[in-house]
Amino acid sequence: MLEGWILTILVSVGVGSLLFMVALVILLRNNIHATMFWNEIVLEKITNFVMDQSKEQRILNSVSYNAVKGDPESVLDCIDNYCSQKEWAMNVGDEKGVILDKTVEEADPTIALEFGTYVGYSAIRIARLLKPNARLLTIEFNPEFASIAREIIEIAGLSEKITIIEGHSQDIIPQLREKYQVDKVDFVFLDHWKERYCPDTILLEECGYLRKGSILLADNIVYPGAPDFVKYIHSHKNFDCTNYPSHLEYMKVEDAMEKAVYMG
Repeated sequence: MLEGWILTILVSVGVGSLLFMVALVILLRNNIHATMFWNEIVLEKITNFVMDQSKEQRILNSVSYNAVKGDPESVLDCIDNYCSQKEWAMNVGDEKGVILDKTVEEADPTIALEFGTYVGYSAIRIARLLKPNARLLTIEFNPEFASIAREIIEIAGLSEKITIIEGHSQDIIPQLREKYQVDKVDFVFLDHWKERYCPDTILLEECGYLRKGSILLADNIVYPGAPDFVKYIHSHKNFDCTNYPSHLEYMKVEDAMEKAVYMG
């Protein structure tokens, strides 16, 4: 009798565990919020604890070991391969990277500005397309990310083209003219906190950094979304807007980029 109860309990636990795993797989496949929670909160935290280093450090290690020094394309390919095959990371990625490339080529900037350096992926994509006398200023508030980005950018051979500025965007924007000799900005890439897209765009206008023809490109318009920014530029007569449907980096989840040309 007792053995029968024990067998029943064990079978029930086994079946319950199997059903739980099936439900978890289905949830992760069909719910982007669940997928991001699993990747960013569960798996990343466990891996960080086991390996005693951050995901960003692991990306740097992969670049250091596998990329060809002085070759930006090799560095980009290395990061794309790592983040698509091993650990998801919030780079703009290869698919939306093509949109970024085309927009940079259209802007042909002398001064480019990026919000959200992270590990330097998009900074490298931008800087590798800049003309000889052009430069990129990229803003990052996380000191660890900024430090890792400097190393990866150096491996790519683009340190002379890129200046990483540490701090919060709302504090740095008013200082660009005095501290970094910025008069007008030709191209702006927004890829930081989504709630900062709108106020930072307004601040760029108020400080007089946008000229007629300045191009802004914003990432993650669908996921996680930047509704205040989209509403502002679409209701503002000084912006000519274009939407580029795409997918979230390294995933098959719908996303988009928004281009806004400042008409003056």
